[in-house]
Amino acid sequence: MAEKQISQGLKSALELGPVLIFFAAYVKLKDEIYTIGGTEYSGFIIVTALFVPLLLASTAILWKLTGQLSRMQVLTAVMVIFFGTLTVWFNDEKFFKIKTTIVYGFFATVLGIGLLLGKSWLEYVMDSLMPLKAEGWMILTKRLTAMFAFLAIANEFVWRTMSTDMWVKIETFGFPAALFVFFMAQSWLFQKYLDEPEKEET
Repeated sequence: MAEKQISQGLKSALELGPVLIFFAAYVKLKDEIYTIGGTEYSGFIIVTALFVPLLLASTAILWKLTGQLSRMQVLTAVMVIFFGTLTVWFNDEKFFKIKTTIVYGFFATVLGIGLLLGKSWLEYVMDSLMPLKAEGWMILTKRLTAMFAFLAIANEFVWRTMSTDMWVKIETFGFPAALFVFFMAQSWLFQKYLDEPEKEET
């Protein structure tokens, strides 16, 4: 199915909106304690419980409007549902924090397996967005595999050694910023290995 076109602003709002709302709600409710059914829940747990349906709703709307979802969006939604549910059910923040490690670790593992097989599975996912030559895809895949592995390890360090408040800030802004800087740093790679279609001779 061909992807339907929507405005970039609407797409960004649907993709980033739930995360920013999560952060804003956490800032407002982080010091609150709520008693539900005789059990006390921290503001973090309540915000997590609200974030799950919010992310699902935005993902469903994005799929309805575009007709497509990336594999990363699908995996993220599944992980949020699973670990968000565990977080609320067991009333334990660590499940939601571990989610980030597993997501980044999963991508590093999948890309790494592809590299061991001599293939760039990143090309399969992103070829329509960045037409690179085969050598360029292999270089980018190796670097992104290392980056995902680094982020997985970094998340483990952050949530195990720092406060929940610091983890939320790094999860919301730090890790996305690190990925943004990573891709910006690859601009020369994109230019060097750009696979430009040959012009037809007239």
